[in-house]
Amino acid sequence: MPVLNTLADAKEEVAGWRRHLHAHPELMYEVHATAAYVAQKLRAFGCDTVVEGLGRTGVAALIRGHHGQGGEPADDGPVRTIALRADMDALPILETTGKEHASTVPGVMHACGHDGHTAMLLAAARHLAETRSFAGNVVVVFQPAEEGGAGAKAMIDDGLLERFGIGEVYGMHNYPGLPVGHFALRSGPIMASADRITITVTGVGGHAARPHLCADPVVAAAHIILAVQTVVSRNVDPLESAVVSLTMVHGGETDNVIPQSVSIGGTVRTLKPQMRDLVEERLAHVVATTAAALGVTAQFDYSRDYPVVVNDAGRARLAAQVAAEIVGPGRVDAEMVPVMGGEDFAFMLEARPGCFIFTGNGEDSANLHNPDYDFNDEAIPVGASYWVRLAETALAR
Repeated sequence: MPVLNTLADAKEEVAGWRRHLHAHPELMYEVHATAAYVAQKLRAFGCDTVVEGLGRTGVAALIRGHHGQGGEPADDGPVRTIALRADMDALPILETTGKEHASTVPGVMHACGHDGHTAMLLAAARHLAETRSFAGNVVVVFQPAEEGGAGAKAMIDDGLLERFGIGEVYGMHNYPGLPVGHFALRSGPIMASADRITITVTGVGGHAARPHLCADPVVAAAHIILAVQTVVSRNVDPLESAVVSLTMVHGGETDNVIPQSVSIGGTVRTLKPQMRDLVEERLAHVVATTAAALGVTAQFDYSRDYPVVVNDAGRARLAAQVAAEIVGPGRVDAEMVPVMGGEDFAFMLEARPGCFIFTGNGEDSANLHNPDYDFNDEAIPVGASYWVRLAETALAR
């Protein structure tokens, strides 16, 4: 089955929803107007239950199929419930696209396509609420704070999964560089854990012309920056995946003063729990011993933010099958190389089996988190059709 005709016909209408969201971006958990917009549409579509305020500003709606009522047994057993998830938050980036629907909020833009994710799931929700051609329940989930705020975890902690009896979870993200009408996924780890590191190097400041009377944290910080790169190159198996990127260095106020301290910040990405443990342990050791060798101290803080995104094997096969029905088998890469970016959908996949999939945003698309990025509206019918057919197939009677 190709892209659904009803969704193809509605592309411009849904693109209008998307462009409205794009023009009015909101950050993290402060997605109040976006959440209200989503909830209003879900109620207008006739969803059976719409709940706002989950995980502070998240929205979830229940759509019952023709067979089975929420939480009540069907004729041949318990009602199955699956969740389809989209994210709503934007990024603190100044947009440079020059589009008519460009952000009206200075310094904030949808640079990751969450406006498109929300619009595609809204289109699917309307179709599912109208047709209800599935046996069981579908919960459409619109979450805040994917960009560093762990909004998925907040919604889980607020009872999302138990409240609706959700047994499986599915997510989707656009992929610049992949042609529109293509999908990519894999079984097992598909996206990396995303952790933060902060190193505070403290020495003895003083006059820059008398360094022998100081313990220079700037020189020590430089050595630490270089030394931590040996963790991946010399401690991690070359056949494994790990990234250590130090992206922030702050220290000093003027040219003739050696500062008292320097702070370093960055990120660590891994695909396996044992690699995550190894990198954290080795970083702590390298930082401490390098600092000691140079006569300073270093406070090392490691924050485990997002876990690895791990697709369930059976659900990944189902997702690949559905994607192939929409776009054809030749346009589905079911063995894609994992991505070292992070995603808080990992929390949902830790709690329930499911699958995270990528859909093409176009080969000429600007990269994610780029000020010139924009979601490709041609992808809307493709993604929305995938959601509909996934629900109907997963909940086929």
